[in-house]
Amino acid sequence: MTAPYIADFTTLSNNGVRAEPEWLRDTRRTGIERFAALGFPTPRNEDWHFTSVAPIAEASFSQLRGASGQVAKGALAPFQFGESDWPLMVFVNGKFDASLSTPELVAKGIRALDLSTALRDEPTLVEPWLGKLSTSEDRSFSALNAAFMSDGVVVHIAPYIESAVPLHVIFVSDANAAKGVAHVRNLIVAGHHSKATVIESYVSLGDSGYFTNAVTEVQVEQGATLTHYKIQRESQRAFHVHTIDAQQARDSHYVSFSFATGAALSRTNIYTNLNGEGSGATLNGLYMADDEQHVDHQTNIVHSQPNCFSREIYKGILSGAAHGVFNGKVYVYPIAQKTDGKQTNNNLLLSDRARIDTKPQLEIYADDVRCTHGATVGRLDEMALFYMKSRGVSTDAATKLLTYAFAADVLETIEVPAVRTELERATLERFTGSSVAL
Repeated sequence: MTAPYIADFTTLSNNGVRAEPEWLRDTRRTGIERFAALGFPTPRNEDWHFTSVAPIAEASFSQLRGASGQVAKGALAPFQFGESDWPLMVFVNGKFDASLSTPELVAKGIRALDLSTALRDEPTLVEPWLGKLSTSEDRSFSALNAAFMSDGVVVHIAPYIESAVPLHVIFVSDANAAKGVAHVRNLIVAGHHSKATVIESYVSLGDSGYFTNAVTEVQVEQGATLTHYKIQRESQRAFHVHTIDAQQARDSHYVSFSFATGAALSRTNIYTNLNGEGSGATLNGLYMADDEQHVDHQTNIVHSQPNCFSREIYKGILSGAAHGVFNGKVYVYPIAQKTDGKQTNNNLLLSDRARIDTKPQLEIYADDVRCTHGATVGRLDEMALFYMKSRGVSTDAATKLLTYAFAADVLETIEVPAVRTELERATLERFTGSSVAL
């Protein structure tokens, strides 16, 4: 199952990789060697116990070579949160499309460029970070990405820069992505005492089957606050694996929100290392799946230094024969005294065939900490349903509105009004068939 990728890497090495800087060639070689040694993960691997990637491993995906040139600006409007004046970076089938992008709109002090250009023209901009913030030592998909990464966004936020306008990065797949794979690699560096928001959207313009294998590396320097939204609305026939690795310095704050409704099989890993005293992480998310979709979220918050906090709320709504997975781990080193961590995972099952495997974990080696975790799995509140029906609301409408209310609770944590409003609208429409409350 790994042989086709190894053969593709040999071809890639013979057709251009030799022109790259030595450090990047080393990163690629290490990646393919680790992938060859690890192979695709199986349910025997504890981190993948509830998720089988056999549909990915057994399929044949060709390397996508470029944008199709067939995506019009108007086709992106439904994914732009009604904010066409935000700075925008667009990648079609894994490749940057300058004609659809407006990086010149970013605030002064913020640089946004595609990885291919950065590697070619400004390698010193990425060399200190690329491949060093995200490990591929024991992660098959990250190793595969390291070997084949070809494009993605590079964002550098200068020290003390604060921007109220988000940078939106859209990765769109069209019909030409069918049976293809895009190994997207993103790099976000937030300089000390900066404050900015970056949105990553993964969307599809059709229903073709393809594979997105993405890695986002994040460095949050001293005193910086980075808000990072990941929106996954891929084709219902697509496969999606995305790993986010964040490193945090003293007094920094990393705010993450993951919204996942697409793909036949999706897996989002969000790992952050609180490696500076006084730093904090806020990881929230909402996943919704139906039919036979499989949606998996894995989070890992490492408290490496004292006086740090972490907050985590994930909610899932599953119907049909959908399968959800949540595995959240909080690890506290002995030095990390005064740790304050809270983790919650709530799940709503709307059918007898839907199921969830949830596993919140705490691994604590310090004695002066406050850490809690909890998970719930249930159905709609029968008393609330009875109350609404007694007030003249139909059973169907009451069910849909209570489901939306369950989701809206976590959506309210989104701080960008346009993003919050659009995701609330999409969620309401999903469960009521209307974007207007009943």
